[in-house]
Amino acid sequence: MGDLTQAIILMVSLLLLLSMGVWVALVLVACGVISLMLFADNPAGIIFATKAWDSAASWSLTALPLFIWMGEILYRTRLAEDMFKGLGPLLQRLPGRLVHVNTVGCGIFAAVSGSSAATAATIGRISLPELKSRGYDEGISIGSLAGAGTLGLLIPPSIVMIVYAVAAQVSIIKLFIAGILPGIMMIFLFSGYIALWSLRHPDRVPKEIEEISLREKLYRLRLLLPVVLLIAGVIGSIYAGIATATEAAVIGVIGSLLIAAVGRSLNWKSFSASLMGAVRTSCMISFILIGASFLTSAMSFTGMPSNLASWIASLNLSPYALIAALTVFFILLGAFLDGISLIVLTTSVLMPTVIAAGIDPIWFGIYLILTVEMAQITPPIGFNLFVIQNITGKNLFELVKMALPFFWILVLATVLVTVFPEIVMWLPNAM
Repeated sequence: MGDLTQAIILMVSLLLLLSMGVWVALVLVACGVISLMLFADNPAGIIFATKAWDSAASWSLTALPLFIWMGEILYRTRLAEDMFKGLGPLLQRLPGRLVHVNTVGCGIFAAVSGSSAATAATIGRISLPELKSRGYDEGISIGSLAGAGTLGLLIPPSIVMIVYAVAAQVSIIKLFIAGILPGIMMIFLFSGYIALWSLRHPDRVPKEIEEISLREKLYRLRLLLPVVLLIAGVIGSIYAGIATATEAAVIGVIGSLLIAAVGRSLNWKSFSASLMGAVRTSCMISFILIGASFLTSAMSFTGMPSNLASWIASLNLSPYALIAALTVFFILLGAFLDGISLIVLTTSVLMPTVIAAGIDPIWFGIYLILTVEMAQITPPIGFNLFVIQNITGKNLFELVKMALPFFWILVLATVLVTVFPEIVMWLPNAM
């Protein structure tokens, strides 16, 4: 009964403070203090100081601000515009034509940005006006961007992956490698749906095709060269064992600066803006990690996590039943928390149960990120929806309706990686 009372009090406190607009990090710290004051006799101040240092002093976290800075630099370049011009001629003969630029473009940009919001915003500000001017259906254009924008979380180097790796104490490099095949699978699933939709609604897809010579196609392909080289430098160096995650992040920052310089978008204003954007985001994530670490530690003093793990174990759920229950739980929680907060809040508490059920923590990380992707396009706190609303000016409920098919595609992807875990684990195990 004590654990149930504690869980109810913490949940009510969490939702009440979040509804009042209190910062997530402060909410986590407050819940930790409440937990220690009501259910344990340990000094909150000493525990907070210790856990704040422990969570901030992790060497793995050094890659985080660098990858964030890389994305901030690229956000301010012409990279998305060049990608649209380079990909358009290659994709315009597929069913759905240029709408596929959303999925493929988001997949490519995700591999160098690490952020879902940055991916949706950067590709969306170029593709949506272009698709609208050419007469493409807004529903499929906007919906595909909302869905494909979430690839920024799944395709490495992902900021959310780094956060999970630190919270779950698993290898960042193995997690990055594990995200490659699921990320490619998601691109094919999204593009497959676009193709099927266009075959069912041929009247809502423009029929004209831009006639481009082979020489012009090859000439436009050069526009994709910078991003291909950057992906090869970042992901290739990690997979080849040449660089650690932090060293690969340095390669990414240097490559991003070179791309910005060659594209003449690098000046003091853009440089300082990218640097300050990276500092703000890094500080926000670090603050949330400190708060989550303190709350997790406070709850461990009360014995709640271990008791929760024992209770779930006593239910004798099969791994599939456990994953099904957790999926519903994460979707509901994701409606109120952003992805990073959801991961740091739940990972440490659930990891003993996950491991006890025989679930690989690397696989669980990719599964968790897929459920976080669902949260990115579900109200009331769907960050990709807010980003696209800012671009289009559309009503939030209209955007939800447009994104709904892609939400179900994410559910399908979760089922696929659950039934066929080799999709996630084959590359990490081959390292």
